[in-house]
Amino acid sequence: MKKKIKRSTAMFLIIYLMVLAYVCFFSEDYGRTEVQNIYRYNLIPFKEITRFYTYRELVGIEAFMLNLLGNVIAFIPFGFMIPIVSLKNRVFFRTVGLTFLLSLFIECIQLITRVGSFDVDDLILNTLGGIIGHIIFWIMYQIRRAWLGK
Repeated sequence: MKKKIKRSTAMFLIIYLMVLAYVCFFSEDYGRTEVQNIYRYNLIPFKEITRFYTYRELVGIEAFMLNLLGNVIAFIPFGFMIPIVSLKNRVFFRTVGLTFLLSLFIECIQLITRVGSFDVDDLILNTLGGIIGHIIFWIMYQIRRAWLGK
């Protein structure tokens, strides 16, 4: 049973990563098909989060929520699935580190290809999503252990 869960989760993880790559690099809905002439980046923590909050009425609540919640929600599955796929990744800080590295990789590719922008706030929000995913995994793992007595 554990092998089936691990294999199924690994398959879902691969599908998740493919969808994430599509959204981050190719999705027309998020303006990813337009290559910019300039490199766009934000290296000041909470600058974009504050800007979106300050101008939430101007940019619209949908854009505000998409930027903040979208970045968090997008990485919850990663934080949840990574500990299932590998026992080594059940360590909280390892999952957090892997989430941060995945986010950093995506942000760097967006900067280099000039599709999207490098934003330190995205790193923060994405890592928060991975933390939430790991916490959900841990709670479910504890419930399963209590229920099965292991």
